[in-house]
Amino acid sequence: MMRIAIASGKGGTGKTTIAASLAQTLSREKSLSVLVSDCDVEGPNLHLYLQPDFKDTKPVFQMIPEVDNETCTGCGICADVCQFNAIVVLNDKPLVFPELCHGCGSCTLTCPEAAIREVPVKIGMLMRGPGKSQINLRQGTLDIGEPQAVPIISALKKWYFPEIPDLEIIDSPPGASCPVVEALRGADYVLLVTEPTPFGLHDLKQAYQVTEELGLHAGVIINRASFDEKGVREFCLNHDLPILLQIPLDQQIGEGIARGKTLVEIFPEYEEEFIDMYEDIKKRLLEC
Repeated sequence: MMRIAIASGKGGTGKTTIAASLAQTLSREKSLSVLVSDCDVEGPNLHLYLQPDFKDTKPVFQMIPEVDNETCTGCGICADVCQFNAIVVLNDKPLVFPELCHGCGSCTLTCPEAAIREVPVKIGMLMRGPGKSQINLRQGTLDIGEPQAVPIISALKKWYFPEIPDLEIIDSPPGASCPVVEALRGADYVLLVTEPTPFGLHDLKQAYQVTEELGLHAGVIINRASFDEKGVREFCLNHDLPILLQIPLDQQIGEGIARGKTLVEIFPEYEEEFIDMYEDIKKRLLEC
């Protein structure tokens, strides 16, 4: 199974547009079984385009420490081992900050009095089901007010359909922080979607740095391409980043996407472009 992740340094560059259109094209024209994973758990929206029937749902829990104050001696070891400052000891009494906890369990394991136990706290939901064009979609949704997206993404990536797909397309969160790293981990290839603006170039550099740190192969898609692409092209040339696809700044595309259509539904001729890009990616991976 091949995994292609789609990322960008900033939101609104067109990741979801690319993910939905690539999935539709390869499912219909190449007869591939395609799984799409919407890992943008703070604002998943691929379902708007693929229109799945979410047959299965599953809550996600994170284990949060709970301290027995009668047993606790206030030694402070739990606070010392917590890298995220989720536990502090004040006046020999531990105070837990659940919103900072990453659920690593270090405090529970190291407590000499066994005064800490872990309790499950729901932080989000997973959903999966078949969508149009015979595409399976799974997505995670972080509960309102919960700060930790990584556990949702990690649980989502482990929650497979019974049948193994030919291709998985991962729609990652925007940015270059921990949720992006978790979404990209294990990908065979990363498509970096950018736009020819100063902000687009700045954030492309950050996203590219993440792929470099993870040792992932990457290529670039320029969305809303216009006359001012020099900066993006120079960066790609200097870092040996192939530009695999360009999508023009076009009002008809914008209006169609706003109505819930994918790029290949607006302009079917782009199917050939997506097929060529997919074949190019396969060739590049074979040469690595």
